[in-house]
Amino acid sequence: MDFQTATQKAKSFTKTPPNDVFLEFYGLFKQATVGDCNVDKPSAIDVKGSAKWNAWNANKGMSQDAAKAAYIAAYEKYAPQYA
Repeated sequence: MDFQTATQKAKSFTKTPPNDVFLEFYGLFKQATVGDCNVDKPSAIDVKGSAKWNAWNANKGMSQDAAKAAYIAAYEKYAPQYA
């Protein structure tokens, strides 16, 4: 499975994953497609934005290829529960 296939299949999960799983996917996706976090951390008042920033920044230093592989592995791990 390639990264594009995994992202499309993850978007079509029939059950909504909990926030921690969503944030894992989000952080890996951003790292795979953009690289290291390149935006300022949102205000603590922006809880959702801060959580997404933290998830992305947690992958800092990971290569884009490694992030793609990790995203695919996460998809394969969670697909049986949410697909």
